[in-house]
Amino acid sequence: MGNTSLVLLSGGLNSVFASSNKLKSGEFVFVEAEQFAKHGGWNLDQQSMDKMGSPYLLAHGLGIPVEDAETELEFPSAGTYRVWVRTKDWVAYWKAPGTPGKFQLLVNHKPLKETFGTKGVDWHWHDGGTIKVSGKVKLALHDLTGFEGRCEAVLFCKDIDFKPSNDVAALTKFRRNLLGLPDQPDQGGSFNFIVVGGGLAGTCAAIAAARKGAKVALVQDRPVLGGNGSSEVRVWPEGHTNKQPYPHIGDIVNEILPKIEKQKGEVLNGVEASYYDDALKLAIVKKEPNITLFIEQRAIEVKVADSKINAIVIQHIRTARHTIIEGKYFADCTGDAVIGFKAGADYEYKVENLMGSSNLFSVLDASNSEEVLKCECKDKSALAMKTEIGEYAQPFPRCPWALDLKDKPFPGRKGVATYGKEGLQSFANSWYWESGFNKNQVTEIEQIRDHNFRAMYGAWDVIKNVDKMYPNHRLGWSAFIAGKRESRRLMGDVILDAEDFKQQKKFEDGCFPCSWGVDLHTPKKEFLKGFEGMEFIAEFTRGKEYEYGNLYWAPYRVLYSRNIKNLFMAGRNISVTKTGLGPVRVMRTCGMMGEVVGKAAS
Repeated sequence: MGNTSLVLLSGGLNSVFASSNKLKSGEFVFVEAEQFAKHGGWNLDQQSMDKMGSPYLLAHGLGIPVEDAETELEFPSAGTYRVWVRTKDWVAYWKAPGTPGKFQLLVNHKPLKETFGTKGVDWHWHDGGTIKVSGKVKLALHDLTGFEGRCEAVLFCKDIDFKPSNDVAALTKFRRNLLGLPDQPDQGGSFNFIVVGGGLAGTCAAIAAARKGAKVALVQDRPVLGGNGSSEVRVWPEGHTNKQPYPHIGDIVNEILPKIEKQKGEVLNGVEASYYDDALKLAIVKKEPNITLFIEQRAIEVKVADSKINAIVIQHIRTARHTIIEGKYFADCTGDAVIGFKAGADYEYKVENLMGSSNLFSVLDASNSEEVLKCECKDKSALAMKTEIGEYAQPFPRCPWALDLKDKPFPGRKGVATYGKEGLQSFANSWYWESGFNKNQVTEIEQIRDHNFRAMYGAWDVIKNVDKMYPNHRLGWSAFIAGKRESRRLMGDVILDAEDFKQQKKFEDGCFPCSWGVDLHTPKKEFLKGFEGMEFIAEFTRGKEYEYGNLYWAPYRVLYSRNIKNLFMAGRNISVTKTGLGPVRVMRTCGMMGEVVGKAAS
C-alpha cells in the first residue's frame, strides 16, 4: 500500500473528483510513515491519532540517533516533484531554543537539502523543496539527534505549486481515499462480548467471559497486552487479590502476571522488560478458542441506537484499514472511557487538578558488563563493543530546549532527597516524574508526554554536564507511551467516593476488593518554583485521613453505565468520584474488576 500513487486533496468533494485525472497520471505519490516497510529504530506511536489524524513514527533514541526507517516507492511518471513531509517541531509550543527533533528524508540514499522537524507548533506539511525522480525510489527517514523527531507522512507532488491542507478533519476524511481503501469497513464478525482496551482490566474481562462460553472480541491498539503493566509503560501492578469471601476473584490476574513477589521497599517500576512478560499475556489470550484478538487496532467510531451500542468501528494502526464488529455487550476498558464517551454515556471529567501522566525511565552503568548485557538500548551492539575494550565514558549532549534545571533542585541532584532517597535511586525508575495536572489527558497527551521528556532530558543534562556526575552512566530505557492515571469516569448506578471507603460503607453487591490507599497526586511544592503550570514532580496523599483499613469491597453497580444499556466498564474509568479514583485505580484491582465484568457479560 505504501507504493500507491495518491491524490492529496485540500478542498471539498468537487476537488476530489476534479483531481481523479491527476491520480491516474501519477501526479501525486503518498506514503504514510507507519507503512514504511522497515521502521528501523523508530517507534510507532498511536496515542494522539484521534487529534492529529494518524499514527506516526517517533525517533525515541534517548539522545542517540536511531536506525533509519526505510521503504520503496514506485513513481508512475518521471519528472520533478515537490516533496512535503508531515511533521512538527515538538518543543516549539514552549518557545524553547533549538530543534531537537531534526531528521532528514533520504531519496536513493541522498538527503534532501531541507531538514525536517524544525518548524511549527502544530502538525503540518513541511515543504521539502523539489527533486527529480523516476521509477523505483528508496526512501528513508534519517534521524539526526535521537531526541524524539517525528514523521507522519511523505507526499510527492508533480504540481510544484500545489499546497496540501493542514486541516485535520480534511486529512482524516480523505485518508482512506488517498490510501485506496474501501469506503465501507471490513466485516469483522458478531460477538457476545466486545472488550475495548487490552490492559489488565480488559484482558481479564475477555478471558473471564471466554471461559464462561461467550464469544469474545478483544481490541487493543498496541502490539502488546497489559497497558500500564506492559513492557511499554512498566508500572508495577499493585493491589491485593484472592480475598475472602470471594477468594477466586483475582485468579486470572495472577495467571497472566509474572510470578514475581515484590519485596517490601523494592522498586519494580521501569525495570527490565522481562519483569512484565508481555509474551505470557499474549500466549494465554491466544490459547482461548473463544477470543478473537484485534491487536494494533483502535476504536474510532461507536454505533448506537436506543441507548444501546450495536457495533464499533476499529482502525488498524499500521494499515489504516477499518473493520466493523457487532456485539451484544461491550466493555470500556480504555482508561479514557473512549467507548462510553462516543456512545453518549454519562461521565465526569474536569480538566483541572488532575493526577498527571508519567513516562518512566531507567539508567545503566556502561562499566558494568552485566547491565550492558541486559541493556535495551537501540545501539546495544555498539555499546557492548565499547564496554568490551574498556571505553566506558558516556557523554550526553547539552539540551537547551529541555527544562532549564541548572539552578533548580530535582530528584537525583546531589544533596536533594526525595521520599527518603538520593542520587540515582531517586532519579530513575520513579513514579513521581509526572505532568499534565491541568492539561486534558485525552486530547493533549502528546504535549504532556513531551513535557515529561523535557523534564527527563533536562535533569540528565544537568547531572551529566553541570554537576559532572556519573560519567559512565547513560539513559537506558524510557517509555514513549504515557502512563495515565486520571481522565474520564463513566457513571453507573453507584458513584463511589473516598468517604465510602473511609466510613466502610457496606454495599450488598460488593464484588471486588480494594486495598490501595486514597492515593491522589498533586504537584510537589519543593519543585514548583519557576515551573508553575509546567510542574513535573508529584506529591501523593498519605496519612490516616487517606486510609480506610485493610480492605474494602466495591459494589458491582460501579461497573456498568447507568444510561447505556449494554455497556460495562473496568479499569480507572469506572463509576467513582475524583477522590474515589484513588483506591481503585491500581492494576491488580482493575484486573479483578475485569474478571467480574467478564463473568457478568457471559
